[in-house]
Amino acid sequence: MYWIKKYAWVVLIAGIVLWFMLGNSQGNENKTEGFIDIDETKATMTVEKTGIEGKLMVDIKGEVAKPGIYELEEGSRVHDAVTAAGGMTPEADPASVNLAQRVSDEMMIIVNGMVSDVSEGAQGAENSKIRINYADITEIQTLDGIGESKAKAIVQHREDNGLFQTVEDLLEVSGIGEKTLDNIKDSIQIP
Repeated sequence: MYWIKKYAWVVLIAGIVLWFMLGNSQGNENKTEGFIDIDETKATMTVEKTGIEGKLMVDIKGEVAKPGIYELEEGSRVHDAVTAAGGMTPEADPASVNLAQRVSDEMMIIVNGMVSDVSEGAQGAENSKIRINYADITEIQTLDGIGESKAKAIVQHREDNGLFQTVEDLLEVSGIGEKTLDNIKDSIQIP
């Protein structure tokens, strides 16, 4: 009986602390529910603001096969818009647009034509070169010593790593060595 009297104040304090903790935890549950309701309201408002998520409308004009308005997936690039419009015409200047740029909703893309202020002789020489940064697999295969697999490797490397900045950058492509580069360097154009 002596120990009960001696430790009664400890039991009393423990009871008060326990009561206080239980009372506050019920209050916190109510507060948490309030926060959840607010977050759900914000989430609903965000969805209403964005409308149809994942879709973009892009207007493409100029030197493309089928100019017009196209619906693209969110995260698409200018290259995807040009492809949707049937690709560039032979008169198009691929350097007039950044094909790697991400498109945004309501964006207008204009593909300009080639500037014809070059003399006839120089223009003929330039047109006979393959623009390696924009050529497709079939065009690349016309280069000396480049078959289908090397052409695909060049296009894949370009898509994965961006445009070639120098002729020597082609050495980074699997299957292209010094000898192959020597065979094609006079037949390609970089910018």
